[in-house]
Amino acid sequence: MNSVIGYYSTKFGELWKMSLDDLFLAASCGVLESTKLEIGQIDAVFIGNMLGGVVDNQLLLSAHISEILEVDIPIYRLEAACASGGMAFQTANEYLKSHPESTVLVVGAEKMTDISATDITTALSTAASLDEQKVGLTFPGVYALLAQVYLNEYGYNEEHLAAVSVKNHAHGVLNDNAHFQRYVTIDNVLESPYIAYPLKVLDSSPISDGAAALILSNNKQLIKTRNSSVILASEMATDNISISKRRNLDEIYSTKKAGTEAFKKSKIIPLDVNVMEVHDCFSIAEILALEDLGFWKKGTGGGYAKEMATHIDSGNNLIVNTSGGLKAAGHPVGGTGVKQIGEVYLQLTGQAKRRQVKNTKYGLAHNVGGSGGVAIVTILGV
Repeated sequence: MNSVIGYYSTKFGELWKMSLDDLFLAASCGVLESTKLEIGQIDAVFIGNMLGGVVDNQLLLSAHISEILEVDIPIYRLEAACASGGMAFQTANEYLKSHPESTVLVVGAEKMTDISATDITTALSTAASLDEQKVGLTFPGVYALLAQVYLNEYGYNEEHLAAVSVKNHAHGVLNDNAHFQRYVTIDNVLESPYIAYPLKVLDSSPISDGAAALILSNNKQLIKTRNSSVILASEMATDNISISKRRNLDEIYSTKKAGTEAFKKSKIIPLDVNVMEVHDCFSIAEILALEDLGFWKKGTGGGYAKEMATHIDSGNNLIVNTSGGLKAAGHPVGGTGVKQIGEVYLQLTGQAKRRQVKNTKYGLAHNVGGSGGVAIVTILGV
């Protein structure tokens, strides 16, 4: 079976001394070194990147990475907004199904802090409906609308949202590569400025630079001699890009569909999963994800969030976003999906250090593009 046999991540944050090329190279070389592999042992490369053509004025990234890595093997660049990294992984997994005894590199990277906040917001908004862009609806605004619907429908308030950020910041303290490594309180979140009601600055993931890389293989000898985790499923689903055409605004339909397919393919159920990385671009997104994936009954997520039921010290079976999530670990959009799967891999192979969850057997990674136009759900096991 296809397996993950190695992972490496740069630090996420404001990495002004590193270019996009530097990030790609650091992550690629880092994962090769950690797995004791040479670039000549890699049969193909899969790149997750959204903004190279906007921020760095560099498209045809496949040829560009070929030059950086000094290889002439197949290189694929995948773009699915914030799900670019997850799509790179999912595509790599499909590639391996038709290429026996092969080994591939998956690398996701993004350079986001070298342009103004206004310009990066405009660039990110290109993943939204053109009609919604024209009326000035940015992603904070989209997720704020989802949050309003959810809070009103199920009787929750801003404290329930804030608890997600508090929990993920506590996990981020344990991650040396996290953008933010500091605790926050409910009051800190509630006192931070609104960006789009009811979401505040501390309900929101940051603009980050960073890169992450994975090695996937179906070469039995390599799998046997490395820390490995089996890819049980990696499924993608799409939905309308316009929120005005969505079925419901208290769910992400693409998440539900991709999750259903992933559990079907993996032949496990949500209760089997011990660790999970979900796409918490905003606090409401984590609550919706856990409901949409079938871990929490619809409408109960706000209560579980306020209880911090998925905190690493909760004593519960399911721990979520041990990396700190997008909120605290950071969100270099092309790298996020790769980092999420990498974190699950570390947990399943006992390499997560201070944030290690005990007795892990199955883990899930959930990566979303835009406001749910794309979702990729990946399940790993040991």
